[in-house]
Amino acid sequence: MLSTLGARERRRAVPSRKQRKAQPEPEPSQVPTTRATIVEVGDPLAGREAATQWLNAAGETELAAGLAVLNRVLHAYRIATADPRAHGAGRHDALVARIGYGVGEQVADGLWTDARELTDPAPRRRRPRVPAAQARLAALLTGNQIALGCEELALRARLDLDEGRDREAVLQARIALDAALAELGGDPSAPALGERLQELRELQPAVAAAAEQALDGTLPAPDREAVAFALARLEAALRARAAALAQ
Repeated sequence: MLSTLGARERRRAVPSRKQRKAQPEPEPSQVPTTRATIVEVGDPLAGREAATQWLNAAGETELAAGLAVLNRVLHAYRIATADPRAHGAGRHDALVARIGYGVGEQVADGLWTDARELTDPAPRRRRPRVPAAQARLAALLTGNQIALGCEELALRARLDLDEGRDREAVLQARIALDAALAELGGDPSAPALGERLQELRELQPAVAAAAEQALDGTLPAPDREAVAFALARLEAALRARAAALAQ
């Protein structure tokens, strides 16, 4: 169940002699917030005591399962609407995460009989003064570095693989690997990536074969594992490139 909270109704702009003055910060009521309620329909809990025990034991595992369902819905929406800007949601995108139980009428409205809020488990690490990611971002924005096409393609392949879209992941990984071998060969960091590039060349035939299998609608488990390994090695090569350029 999806619902939008805390936002004014959007209406078409109507010409007016008096224009409203812009404000530097939006009003809270103007910021749309989406509430997604994932309802697991199954055997009812055997009484209040059993429900309380389940709630006390439930946590991030159940939340991750709910997020997987939500992302399947969002992906289907992306395909159905042909909207390339529609995207999924991650654990850290949630302003509030709750897990609970309730009767049908309650959960249909995003309510519950009892629930508890889950604290984001992300570790709070002391960051260096200028993190590598921020330095890379500055280099990209100022034009001192160029983002490679294979970097974006690898990110798409990783997302598809993590979300269980194996066929799409294999096809993305193939073009990401082909692009990487073409782009990294003439890159300023190429001398530092010699062994990594050779490894990627050796992995290329297995990825291409898996992609051909995916086009036929089949993807054996060994092929998926081979592609997952190749994608991990490509990601490692891209990290090594970023480190070499930062020196």
